[in-house]
Amino acid sequence: MSEPEVLFSQQGALGRILLNRPRAINALTHDMVGMIDTQLDEWATDDSVAAVVVTGAGERGLCAGGDIRSIYEDAQEQGGASEQFWADEYRLNLKISRYPKPYIAIMDGLVMGGGVGVSVHGSHRIATDRSRIAMPEVGIGFVPDVGGTYVLSRSPGVSGLHAGLTGAQMGAADAIHTGFADAYIPHDRVEDFLAAVADGTHPDAAVQEFAEQPEPGTFEDLEALADCYAHDTAAQIVAAMEADGSDLATKTAATIRANSPVSVEVTLAAIRRVRELPDLAEALRQELRVSIHALRTGDFVEGIRAQIIDKDRNPQWQPARLEDVDPDVVAAYFDSLGDEELVLPDA
Repeated sequence: MSEPEVLFSQQGALGRILLNRPRAINALTHDMVGMIDTQLDEWATDDSVAAVVVTGAGERGLCAGGDIRSIYEDAQEQGGASEQFWADEYRLNLKISRYPKPYIAIMDGLVMGGGVGVSVHGSHRIATDRSRIAMPEVGIGFVPDVGGTYVLSRSPGVSGLHAGLTGAQMGAADAIHTGFADAYIPHDRVEDFLAAVADGTHPDAAVQEFAEQPEPGTFEDLEALADCYAHDTAAQIVAAMEADGSDLATKTAATIRANSPVSVEVTLAAIRRVRELPDLAEALRQELRVSIHALRTGDFVEGIRAQIIDKDRNPQWQPARLEDVDPDVVAAYFDSLGDEELVLPDA
């Protein structure tokens, strides 16, 4: 028999969650979401557990995202399973943000999409020298979710917009700068850090003991693009970057243009709309509207086909250019779902 997709254990005062699909870089399935949710409820009232940590099996990363192959199959069959998966996943994201005990996330290796969802809302988010953290959804015709738009909307300067529109990967310094992580602990010291927490050291004190200064990142340099990112649409943003002509602006424009034009415009609108929302719960409600709309349109399915199914890396976006995206199409992503609106528990 194969091992469970999530393994739970207790090490002293520390409850340990191990995402256990290493061959898939621990991509989240619906069952995994349910298992984690149930275990968190049990530990919340267990006096022997003082803190919780989530890590990933294998050497490649904490979690590379949701199981998008299953989402692709569901979209082909129009079965509705993805909508329920997202609703349960987003409820778990909110539960993590409200968890009554310290929730530690070891954001080692690849941490993308759904992996961000089970980590970034925790109380102690640890990046390592191997961290590659990103919200790369625009590259598959999707839009950042799992509360990612909430974090991106509150990142300093233009760093959140940049991360969302380009899907750029962040090392430790950039993840801390954007608000995706709190501290840097080298990979080879992580288990010592967790052992200290298991022995009863409060995570705050353990972070103070083990955290170090990471190597400098690059996201602080993005303020050179602030005037470009101030434009109303992504098409205007990219045109301003191309007119700017600097190496940074030119490379950024090319990266954005390679992504789904509709997804880029919707991501820009989503992040800006979330800035006006009061909390994570409302951001998650907006994200479900956007996610379900994306599932029912062409670019998401085409993006998964090109990147995961056929692996030709040649998605045929509709439309193919940012300049041809209809504003009414973008606005429709935010329409109410009616009876399908995300139901969340009160704070």
